[in-house]
Amino acid sequence: MDLQHWLGRANDAIQQWADTFGPYEQHPSLLVDDDRFAVAFEELTGRLKENYPFFHPRYAGQMLKPPHPAAVVGHLATMLINPNNHALDGGPATARMEREAVAQLAAMFGYDTHLGHLTTSGTIANLEALFVARELHPGRGVAYSADAHYTHGRMCHVLGMKGYPIPTDDSGRISIDALEDILRTGEVGTVVLTAGTTGLGAVDPVHSALALRDRYGVRLHVDAAYGGFFTLLAGADGPEGLPAEPWRAIARCDSIVVDPHKHGLQPYGCGAVLFRDPEVGRFYLHDSPYTYFTSSELHLGEISLECSRAGASAAALWLTFQVLPPTPDGLGRVLGAGRRAALRWADLISASDALELYQRPELDIVGYFPSVQPATLSGVDAASARVLADGMAGTDPVFLSTLKADRDAFAARHPEVTADADGARILRSVLMKPESEDHVQRLHDQVTRLARP
Repeated sequence: MDLQHWLGRANDAIQQWADTFGPYEQHPSLLVDDDRFAVAFEELTGRLKENYPFFHPRYAGQMLKPPHPAAVVGHLATMLINPNNHALDGGPATARMEREAVAQLAAMFGYDTHLGHLTTSGTIANLEALFVARELHPGRGVAYSADAHYTHGRMCHVLGMKGYPIPTDDSGRISIDALEDILRTGEVGTVVLTAGTTGLGAVDPVHSALALRDRYGVRLHVDAAYGGFFTLLAGADGPEGLPAEPWRAIARCDSIVVDPHKHGLQPYGCGAVLFRDPEVGRFYLHDSPYTYFTSSELHLGEISLECSRAGASAAALWLTFQVLPPTPDGLGRVLGAGRRAALRWADLISASDALELYQRPELDIVGYFPSVQPATLSGVDAASARVLADGMAGTDPVFLSTLKADRDAFAARHPEVTADADGARILRSVLMKPESEDHVQRLHDQVTRLARP
């Protein structure tokens, strides 16, 4: 795609539509001359250069990458109109696009029926799922993996619910045995299962938790904010294929959160929440006499906690799905490249004498640390910090991130490392850009040079 060409086409198309309503003069209070704007624009573009190069495969740090050009064009074209998807009169076209795109997400997970909508983030999407959980199981708490995103503990506090962090196994997945111990108390009404932890990309055994749902009458909510789109690789051929069981089981869970602004190639913020049972919409019921008046259809604001939401986000996702649908042959090919990159780097690290693999990657996140002598947690921590800092310096930088692993988690994976501290930082690389597949060897060579004393 020629982005510059299509951005111009987007502006022209919206202007041609606007002209059909007749000419009008822009109010003088809004006028800014080009010379004055040029000064501000130069400062903006200069300050934007203070960012890290999230677009480049040499950036292998946090969960950041640029949106697809289709999303950029869809977002910009719609932003020129600036619809609000809270009510149908605020965004009649983009509300339909949102429903269509959300239906594609629901189909991707295998939901036969659903109620759902886009949100501004995975945090808000998880808040909505836990809000419904509270209404269905008042007075009962929420259990989640100790490695789950911190938003669950925070949202439990916001909602006045008790949170129960559950220990993980030596792969970072929720312990089913420990979970059942908590469920036997009857104090938990909802279990959060994470499909792709933000630290290591671990996938909880959703299929194993289904029996607990039936046995103890709890709800199962899947936080697939990061990893949800990897369901497109479930059972796939080739090295990128993932075990099908946990992903297929998601279709039988009660609610799902996924972030299109991560692997859905969207700009921030575009999250989504899906409920398998449309009847949960009753918990959102409210009336707004100045808002819901142009249509008897269900307004998106009547099934969401958020009010104003950008119709541009819905249009960007809808347009992206037209050209790269959430199917194995569409977005699945994009995710497959990142997964192969992670596995390839894991193999290179395993064969290295300068780096050690923390654990085998499940998705596209690689955790590793410099080999140090003597092998101590304090030594690993210091070496990881040094590699992180040195990597961003110089004329040929590489951008990584770190993850703090506690003493017990480290010992479960690397008992040979002396536990002389409470934990240690390890290096962490998120290979969510498909271009990473062709850049892995260079990343490995750069980090290896940095790791050598």
